[in-house]
Amino acid sequence: MAESFQFELVSPERLLLSEAATAVIVPGTEGYFTVMAKHAPLMTTLKPGVVVATLEGGSEEKIFVLGGFADVNQNGFTLLAERATRVDDLNPAELDQQIKDAEEDVTDAKSPEDKARAEHALDQLREARVAVGM
Repeated sequence: MAESFQFELVSPERLLLSEAATAVIVPGTEGYFTVMAKHAPLMTTLKPGVVVATLEGGSEEKIFVLGGFADVNQNGFTLLAERATRVDDLNPAELDQQIKDAEEDVTDAKSPEDKARAEHALDQLREARVAVGM
């Protein structure tokens, strides 16, 4: 049996997960990486994607994050998400409507800054849609 470590996933709204985990797959800015017990200390930024935490009992938690920071140290692993939603709570129809609205925002943008912000929001929504798997 794999050794466990303390994993916490925190969003601005609440603490989503605080459990003993044996492995956590994380969407780092440079690509996905896996944290396990006794991982070397690490601090990095995250991109939108799905965090997959294998808990000590063997169950998995899948949580979509819209960026944030990951901090691995001798006390465990803390993930600070800009925004986080359990994958099971994502609504495909609602996401499709939000994507459609965001596409219109990109088209209607008046300045390069507005267009860049709208494109960023659209990219995040598309990442969430992929996370739903439909």
